Amino acid sequence: MKKILIINGPNINMLGIREPAVYGRQTYEDLCEICEKACAERNCVCECFQSNHEGAIVDRIQAAYSDGTQGIVINPAAYTHTSVAILDALKAVGLPAVEVHISDVRSREDFRQVSYARLACFKTIMGQGLHGYELAIEALCSLKPE
Repeated sequence: MKKILIINGPNINMLGIREPAVYGRQTYEDLCEICEKACAERNCVCECFQSNHEGAIVDRIQAAYSDGTQGIVINPAAYTHTSVAILDALKAVGLPAVEVHISDVRSREDFRQVSYARLACFKTIMGQGLHGYELAIEALCSLKPE
């Protein structure tokens, strides 16, 4: 059974509260349930991980190298635009990864146009709300084993 790691960065734990016009009213708990259901439907399992701390995200990515994780869905949130450390961790572990953004960052502030994590991901999904996570899980679960 394929194991997918779902990583969420800063403030994703505030879904439903933070800027509902941008991020919607569903909560982080709703997001985890959506991911678990999407994985179960594809005979996969997932672990949802969220941190507001860059180092904790890097540590979790590194741990994925040896814990049976076979793919990563990552929404680095604000770290998307600033974290070379997260990019380097993704590159180091070499696991297939999909970048997800709840909003369409292309239509937002100029500083949001840069994504370091994207450089280590084979796909980016944005502007699909929480459904984007389902699309990312589908992309990972449909990969053929190497």
